Amino acid sequence: MATDVTTIHDQPVLSLAGVTRSFGSRTILDGISLDVDRGELLGLLGPSGSGKTTLIKLITGIDRCDTGDIKLLGERMPKLAMLSRIGYMAQSDALYNELSAKQNLRFFGKLYGLQGERLQARIQAVMRIVDLTEHLGKPVAAYSGGMKRRLSLAIALLHEPEVLILDEPTVGIDPVLRLSIWEELLGMRDSGTTIILTTHVMDEADRCDRIGLLRGGRLTAVDTPEALKRRSGSATIEEAFIALGGGEAQ
Repeated sequence: MATDVTTIHDQPVLSLAGVTRSFGSRTILDGISLDVDRGELLGLLGPSGSGKTTLIKLITGIDRCDTGDIKLLGERMPKLAMLSRIGYMAQSDALYNELSAKQNLRFFGKLYGLQGERLQARIQAVMRIVDLTEHLGKPVAAYSGGMKRRLSLAIALLHEPEVLILDEPTVGIDPVLRLSIWEELLGMRDSGTTIILTTHVMDEADRCDRIGLLRGGRLTAVDTPEALKRRSGSATIEEAFIALGGGEAQ
């Protein structure tokens, strides 16, 4: 029995095999294969239109691939029950503007099965992380764009998911708070949370354990930041990105 448990934990948290996705005659993702280990922070880097958001939607089960296989935490995706085990922050904020931040958090918390003192404690914890505690009672309609991004991140963190999937999480967030959020993400990674995120920010990519470079729906390279720099003879991730087929960094 112990052997079986060990085997389960040794398996990749995420496994993509030959994943393709097209819309009409346009191929968005073309033969993506990738494994992500438990407690790994993987960054997906690529220009607009490279397929990053489509890939995130396939991983979360919001969309379905045309061919290939996606397994998340050992389960073939899409699978509705997996939503309780992952935290997802989309590029577009999915918030109820007529409700307060606290009401939004309570609503999503209950969807995740949180209640009572546990729910209240988690609301306070995640709002401290994104520095919005004093705005808990404010209607989301009165939030700025950056505040809405921060609230969306708080909701994704609320139920302490096993896998955190973030689509450009720090867009519109000021540099000081961005550093604070990254400290929290790295702490979660160190505690065993698997994190997959897309970013256009080069210093964020440098903080990832590995980076997947996407261009034209294909993974042109997957490796650690330092290994990508060595392979390309580059001093920076931006230079490595361009040299290894990523095109212009955006």
